[in-house]
Amino acid sequence: MNLFEDKFKKSLSSNIILLDKIMHYIIKRKGKQMRPMFVFLTAKLFNKFNEKTYRAASMIELLHTATLVHDDVIDEANFRRGVFSINALWKNKVAVLVGDFLLSRGLLLAVKNKEYELLEIMSATVQDMSEGELLQIEKTRKLDITESVYYEIIRKKTASLIAACCSSGANSVEESNIMIEKMRIFGEKAGIAFQIKDDLFDYSKSTLIGKSTGIDIREQKMTLPLIYTINSVDNKLRNYIVNIIKNHNKNEKKVGEVIELVKQNGGLDYAKKIMLKFYNEALEILDDFEDNEAKKSLNLLLDYVINRKK
Repeated sequence: MNLFEDKFKKSLSSNIILLDKIMHYIIKRKGKQMRPMFVFLTAKLFNKFNEKTYRAASMIELLHTATLVHDDVIDEANFRRGVFSINALWKNKVAVLVGDFLLSRGLLLAVKNKEYELLEIMSATVQDMSEGELLQIEKTRKLDITESVYYEIIRKKTASLIAACCSSGANSVEESNIMIEKMRIFGEKAGIAFQIKDDLFDYSKSTLIGKSTGIDIREQKMTLPLIYTINSVDNKLRNYIVNIIKNHNKNEKKVGEVIELVKQNGGLDYAKKIMLKFYNEALEILDDFEDNEAKKSLNLLLDYVINRKK
């Protein structure tokens, strides 16, 4: 990871002073870097490792960072991980261009090294993430998300990137198409479990305010606990919940009511059960591999996905 840090920094360098300043800011506020870890550990699962693996991890991190910058613009968010977002400090126009720069750097990294299979993985992921975001926007307007549509949204929007981590990690060490697809499916299942865990956070108490956050409800996002609840209660209660989400989603008391209704009607328990289902399916895929340090670490990373506190 230390060597990756150095290589990643080099991939962000620019002769444009403003851009270079922003890149330094991005490096300073980097997150947990879970996605590059998935790339490295997948490669090491096959007891191999090379320079292409570093490039795959850099491409993933460039793409991921680009999407975060663009997401903050879309969501009009002034903070990410407790610090100012790019758009808060340099405004939307600069933030959009920075996201474009990061994305182009990732694509160029593949082209310059003639790694067209990695390029295909990345390009397909960008398409999936964009489609997932747009599908969510389309369905949020009508509040008619079924459970199957929800899985399609999170598969594209969130799980596709972790799937790309694992498939590109396998690709980087010249594994067969069968193994690359196997690891893609592993990453997809881990990614779906990751997103459902995020859904559950909306119903957990914030350490800052001492109450459930309800951010997704305020933003009219239909998450798994809410979808299950709406589909399991009677029509009167269903209409009451939908009315709050449509017309009273900024009312803290009303949002609190929805949170309690989801808890009382088994929404959280159901979401946890489904999260564990995808977690166990991912574990089963790992069971097919011989024991080594990478397999052990991937198991730990999966545990982190469903047990993390934020």
